[in-house]
Amino acid sequence: MKKSTTGLLLGSALVVGLSGCASSGTQSSYNADDDQAWYKSPFVCGLAGGLIGGGIGYASSSDSDEDTGAALGGVGGATAGALLCADYSDKVVDSDGDGVPDDRDQCPNTPAGVAVDAQGCPLDSDGDGVPDYKDECPGTPAGVEVNASGCPLDSDGDGVPDYQDQCPDTPAGAEVNALGCAADLVLKDVNFEFDSATLTSEAENILDDVAAKLSSNESVDVRLEGYTDSVGSASYNKDLSQRRADSVKEYLVSKGVNADSITTYGYGEQNPIATNETAEGRAENRRVELGEQE
Repeated sequence: MKKSTTGLLLGSALVVGLSGCASSGTQSSYNADDDQAWYKSPFVCGLAGGLIGGGIGYASSSDSDEDTGAALGGVGGATAGALLCADYSDKVVDSDGDGVPDDRDQCPNTPAGVAVDAQGCPLDSDGDGVPDYKDECPGTPAGVEVNASGCPLDSDGDGVPDYQDQCPDTPAGAEVNALGCAADLVLKDVNFEFDSATLTSEAENILDDVAAKLSSNESVDVRLEGYTDSVGSASYNKDLSQRRADSVKEYLVSKGVNADSITTYGYGEQNPIATNETAEGRAENRRVELGEQE
């Protein structure tokens, strides 16, 4: 048989034989309960690799270099065999058993059974800083401040979270509606240009906060009620109050509030909350109120 043919056969034997050893060794590295079989030992694989490598070196060398070729092939084959069959299982440590090795685990003490991300940290689906396995209020909207249990803050304890509460300082024990208010809310400082339904810039700033809270509380239908003072005819005042309520609705809708959740009413000079005999009283009566639609 020619040397080249012998080298080819021995090379194939080396690849197949050592691949089998390496595969067996790799499988065993993930099964700590199995003792390593004799044929998986790096020594045995190295010996086999040396014999086969030496044969390849001998077969592929010229007549004058047979000894050198065999020696070099033996050393190379032995090294390759030992490395392929080495057991690296003790190099991979996952102390908390979450599937992420310690050298990549940014949260190395995760409790058993807790789902983690690629960095080994417990999942936090709503991104509120409280991991899912501790979060009593999953699905909190982005940016909402929460407590240690992952629930939105409710500073006045009325059952309506701060980010939805139009009346955040309700007295303890007061019964409130879905807006967090004990009664209809007078939108203070929501004023208009003289004798018109055009909102002032200050009024728009106030309504921005109202809109943000209404947008996060879409299940609630609300009403806007417009009022005027007693100056002018009753019919004119009624029309003006309606236009002002509509102007507030239009602005809220422009800020993302569902138009279908708002109903407007214009009551003119009805239901005054102060005297119309003074300038201060008349200013209080020119108002828009926000309430829950029943």
